[in-house]
Amino acid sequence: MEHVEENTTRVGTAELRTKMKEVLRAMKVSKVVLEMRNKAFAVLVPIEKYRKIEAILEEIEDRALGYAAREREKGVREKDYLPLEQVEKKLGLR
Repeated sequence: MEHVEENTTRVGTAELRTKMKEVLRAMKVSKVVLEMRNKAFAVLVPIEKYRKIEAILEEIEDRALGYAAREREKGVREKDYLPLEQVEKKLGLR
């Protein structure tokens, strides 16, 4: 187990198997980066922090989709749409 900057602990998979209790303790005060052959593949964080990250990402996604919808409404006119039959014909579905 190696502690690095920004409250991060790096742990190899073999070490994870033998030092699970220490890794879980480290997870309470820092993020734990799991590595295999010195390449990071996962991060362990407490469930509360994970839930906060999920909520933030969901809020960002909602705002981005709302912004995109508003922008699309501004520039879209009826003539910009194609009838379904025409789209199917262009795609070779008819």
